[in-house]
Amino acid sequence: MQAPVKVGICGLGTVGGGSLRLLLGNADEIARRAGLPVEVVRVATRRPKAAKETVRTDSGIALGDDPFAVVNDDDVQVVVETMGGFEPAFEVVGQALANGKQVVTANKALIAERGDELFEIAERHGTTLAYESSVAGGIPIIKTMREGLAANRIEWLAGIINGTGNFILSEMAAGGRSFEDVLTEAQELGYAEADPSFDVDGTDAAHKLTIMASIAFGIPLQFAATYTEGISALVPEDLAYAEELGYRIKHLGIARHTGKGIELRVHPTLISKRWLLSEVAGVDNAIVVKGHAVGTTMYQGPGAGSDATASAVVADVIDIARQLRAGAAQPLVPALHYHGAASKLPVVSIDGIESECYLRIPVLDRMGVMARITRVLEQHAISIEAVIQKEVHGGSIPIVLLTHAVPDGNMNAAIAELGSLPDVVGPIGRIRVAPFSAGE
Repeated sequence: MQAPVKVGICGLGTVGGGSLRLLLGNADEIARRAGLPVEVVRVATRRPKAAKETVRTDSGIALGDDPFAVVNDDDVQVVVETMGGFEPAFEVVGQALANGKQVVTANKALIAERGDELFEIAERHGTTLAYESSVAGGIPIIKTMREGLAANRIEWLAGIINGTGNFILSEMAAGGRSFEDVLTEAQELGYAEADPSFDVDGTDAAHKLTIMASIAFGIPLQFAATYTEGISALVPEDLAYAEELGYRIKHLGIARHTGKGIELRVHPTLISKRWLLSEVAGVDNAIVVKGHAVGTTMYQGPGAGSDATASAVVADVIDIARQLRAGAAQPLVPALHYHGAASKLPVVSIDGIESECYLRIPVLDRMGVMARITRVLEQHAISIEAVIQKEVHGGSIPIVLLTHAVPDGNMNAAIAELGSLPDVVGPIGRIRVAPFSAGE
């Protein structure tokens, strides 16, 4: 067997620690799969004293607190970056690539927002930047789209790609509980951070969607162009009314190739109860991809956690080890699924995207209120598909509408006008309906 591939790890938190344990504990199987041993020789962590229990003194692994000592070590061939954040992660990854190291990262924010710069460095130096673990934890969605579906023209993809948000919506639907109540439970269970905004506002999902869309459609990474909307404005009644209409509400990331360009959006979404995606509950992630040849395929599993994400990190390390064993001078698979120039397809503004919509309008129980609402909608070319009108609660009633497809700009204007009616006594809830049918 050939000499071992030598690995250095920068960051020994949840993901880095899980990756180290997997590389050490499953070393024989990894060597069999890779065709040569994979050996961790150096680790950098901000808390090297606390890490001594994981990295024993008799392990032969050099332990320190300087990630640049890892990337500048001539013995290290593969650098695993699991520090998170932008700095010093960007500089560490960039320096490693420039030094001729192969790099594996779990850092979705770094890839989504600064990945184009790093991929350019990797291409210039003939090195690999692998990032399977940056999206959907243990679900191998990057490899699936980049390699397994390489013969397909991807038409669209949609995913539940944040476990915290999915847990919150699942519990709100199951128990009729408020967003705030379930969020508190999610924090107590460790599913949500003390500051949960990254998850519930949709930023985490937008990072992942940006990466998947770049692979699917050959476009540059465009996080800033991704429309992002969170789930904190949803109330239990929204989930109950959706159920009554034959839908469930999920916080989806949607990327779709249309005649106008590429749609990139993260927002609460009504999806048909006949669709398997509607059944995904708890902290699981799930992604549906529509290819022109293969049709619709779905991938489900744990989207976070030490072991699940480490599984994806080590899978990338094994791929690189195979590449080194084969003596490849350049990466065998392009990082973003295109060689040379990226696609020039534009990202469509949310105002130009058409979708059916759910509206929850709190109104006073007055004669003619429905006619006045209908008149406003007609003025903005919005037609109604279904209506639910509930009993009086303290002098107001919720009118729930499901509309036919309408451009977002029209709906925004209509909601603003409806909100100015004297009959309307509270904020109007709006949720878009998924642009795919259950049979696609």
